[in-house]
Amino acid sequence: MSREFISNGNELVAHAAIDAGCRFFGGYPITPSSEVAHEMSVLLPRENGSFIQMEDEIGGISVALGASMSGVKSMTATSGPGISLKAEQIGLSFMAEIPLVIVNVMRGGPSTGLPTRVAQGDIAQVAHPTHGDYQSIALCPGSLEEAYTETIRAFNLAEKFMTPVFLLLDETLGHMHGKAIVPDVNELQIINRRVYSGDASSYKPYDVPDDEPAILNPFFKGYRYHITGLHHGPTGFPTEDAVLSQKLIDRLFNKILSKKNEIISYEEYKLDDAEILLIAYGSTSRSAKEAVDRLRDEGVKVGLFRPITIWPAPKEELAKLGARFSKILVVELNKGQFAKEVEHSMKKEVSLLAKANGRPLSPIEVINKIKEL
Repeated sequence: MSREFISNGNELVAHAAIDAGCRFFGGYPITPSSEVAHEMSVLLPRENGSFIQMEDEIGGISVALGASMSGVKSMTATSGPGISLKAEQIGLSFMAEIPLVIVNVMRGGPSTGLPTRVAQGDIAQVAHPTHGDYQSIALCPGSLEEAYTETIRAFNLAEKFMTPVFLLLDETLGHMHGKAIVPDVNELQIINRRVYSGDASSYKPYDVPDDEPAILNPFFKGYRYHITGLHHGPTGFPTEDAVLSQKLIDRLFNKILSKKNEIISYEEYKLDDAEILLIAYGSTSRSAKEAVDRLRDEGVKVGLFRPITIWPAPKEELAKLGARFSKILVVELNKGQFAKEVEHSMKKEVSLLAKANGRPLSPIEVINKIKEL
């Protein structure tokens, strides 16, 4: 069974959040993400959930984290300048292991940039959105259907790994309006965070194996522990112990990197007999895919690799492709932020087609660039 939505990408994110079990949204309006908040303000009261517009982006993520601490699946939405303002609380989410879905509908930057134009300028930002050592998860839908399904996956990953998860749309995908066929609610796999049910006196939320996330029981349920942005020990209380501090940061990495196969997702399009490799993601992959089809009609054997999980990057898959192809073109709406990761993974230079002027890349631009190769 499936359902049909006539909607835009931002609104589909909101509907998916509700279906994933999200019952709290805290945020502040910002172009081009505002429709996510608008739709959540309508949908959440129908589900006995809570919506609150705060005084700014900092307040928006703070209340969302507070709701998550109480055991409620929570979301906030913004664009690049909002991520900059939320950076300190994002760090708390990583350190204290508070699950949260953070939607970033990208626009031009830096600073306030191009508010109403498309860009993919926050790819590097969400890899390292705050100071310190941690491992980020970021998903990048490429269609209206994926705006829905990747939102579901974002909540599942946040709950499973007890971490903030970034959902990267861009202005084009966020405001694209059309028909989307999505799974029926009964067909969705929904993951909820683990809960400790033993004796309260034995509860130590951060006393877990070195490749597992913390087990944070909801506040107000009788389990005593501490949440802090400081390095902490098994019960969450601050420590400067060298062994415990190293173990904590190692675990924040290991809980993600040891499960990469469960997180990394990508699409391969007409790669089997390809002689030229095209790499694109998000809304730009739509132009790239059309370029592949047109070039194939002309007898040019081009294939597309589309990362859906941006971080952790699909390093192993990129390395294999780098060994196979000599002609490689990365297409993105920035100055080559993901291209750097491609080159690092492949250990070779690649060609780049990039724009940072707020305008999308057309299929003919991609075609012309490939013909130059």
